[in-house]
Amino acid sequence: MLLPNHSGYTLEAGVDEVGRGCLAGPVVAAAVILPIHYRHPLLNDSKKLSKKQRELLREDVLKDAVAWAIGEASPAEIDEVNILNATYLAMHRALEKLRQEPEYLLVDGNRFKPYKELPFSCMVKGDGRYLSIAAASVLAKTYRDDLMCALSATHPYYGWEQNAGYPTKLHQNGISRHGATVHHRQSFTLLPKQPELF
Repeated sequence: MLLPNHSGYTLEAGVDEVGRGCLAGPVVAAAVILPIHYRHPLLNDSKKLSKKQRELLREDVLKDAVAWAIGEASPAEIDEVNILNATYLAMHRALEKLRQEPEYLLVDGNRFKPYKELPFSCMVKGDGRYLSIAAASVLAKTYRDDLMCALSATHPYYGWEQNAGYPTKLHQNGISRHGATVHHRQSFTLLPKQPELF
């Protein structure tokens, strides 16, 4: 069972991101403040859930959260500042948009760039340990999947509706045949390096 709180503060925000390893699309972060004694039997790391489970859980999170928000950093920003800094940018944008100022931040992963003067803890695999981070992972993942699905309607060669911009064979075949789009991260290696012929 995932834990409802780490710090003892009432307004503890869980923060998580999705899309760092993608070749296309933004990196997306979510911040979620849940009630301090919140319980949910099914809420978990979004990677451990089916698409249908994530969509059902998204409804619960939106209904139950004290506050929630989404932030993103574009492919151009990723290229400009690098993926790690773009991730912090997306997280800070999500925190800025919360309708209630958190007292404490619980951030998935092992690194974070401080936001304002707020105290925080980094939690490795936090989305499988704390409900607020799991809730943030579900919101970020469902938002980004929907976004990439919408983009696939105008960019049909890359399979984004299935792979959400991750480097699958279908996606890389699309890049190889049709080139990169404005949604691709130019600073990433979009295609595997071909072995040199001697």
